[in-house]
Amino acid sequence: MAESLRDIKRKAQAVEKTKQITKAMNMVAASRLKAAQTRMENFRPYAGKVMEVLNSLAPQMKDSTNPLLAVREPRRIRLILMTSDKGLCGGFNNNVMKTVEGFIKRHREEGKEVSLIAVGKKGRDYFRRKESIQASYIDALAKFTMDLAVQIGADVIGPFENEEYDELYVAYNEFRNIASQRPKIVRLLPLVADDLSEVNVFGDYIYEPSEEVLFAQIVPMYVRVQIFNGLLETSAGEHGARMVAMENATSSCAEMIESLTLKFNKARQAAITAELMDIVGGTEALAKSS
Repeated sequence: MAESLRDIKRKAQAVEKTKQITKAMNMVAASRLKAAQTRMENFRPYAGKVMEVLNSLAPQMKDSTNPLLAVREPRRIRLILMTSDKGLCGGFNNNVMKTVEGFIKRHREEGKEVSLIAVGKKGRDYFRRKESIQASYIDALAKFTMDLAVQIGADVIGPFENEEYDELYVAYNEFRNIASQRPKIVRLLPLVADDLSEVNVFGDYIYEPSEEVLFAQIVPMYVRVQIFNGLLETSAGEHGARMVAMENATSSCAEMIESLTLKFNKARQAAITAELMDIVGGTEALAKSS
């Protein structure tokens, strides 16, 4: 019985240490989430201006010869998959990876080829034995800047212009709130007017420089902006999901400690009762012998 008490006490102590770790991770995730949300908010005005320029150029897209606007039969598809590098964030990574699996399956059934660019270790490790991974970016989300989006953009823009593939998509978890991240797949290339929301044309514009020169600059910028937006959403979503997961883990630890404490008290009470019974039995035996 004494060993049983020690085992219960040891388990309770181990769970208490786990609770301290999960609580600390929750606090760290909350701090990083706040910083990630601030970055998203600061980036929105820049992204909005890029979209305004594209909206104004949308009517001229059909007449453009820019290779990034070329619509081809989508026989080969490339997808940028964004996941976290670390775990302990609930179903954050699994949700987007299952969505991508469904995306790949649908297009394979249509006879199309699908290749991936993995941003994040979890997505890379999950798909590297299943799919063709053209490039991967590992341990890049801890601290990233626009340079990462430019680098990823360089890996996808050139091959699209050289007709190595026909359509480009990006998959990530859209950050809605702390407790909700929704898997999302967005087409980036070729860019067509239908991809733009709320195209507002207030009249005829005279562009300086020419429209083709603007397209040559603004379309690659649009791709990089969308990639960077996906990185920001993924970063914020990861911290939000980890915050919730660690909060749930801390609550579970507290419940387990309470259960182990109750079990310990019951076992101790049973041990005391058994000892009292032995004393009473011994006393009765002595009384009878005398």
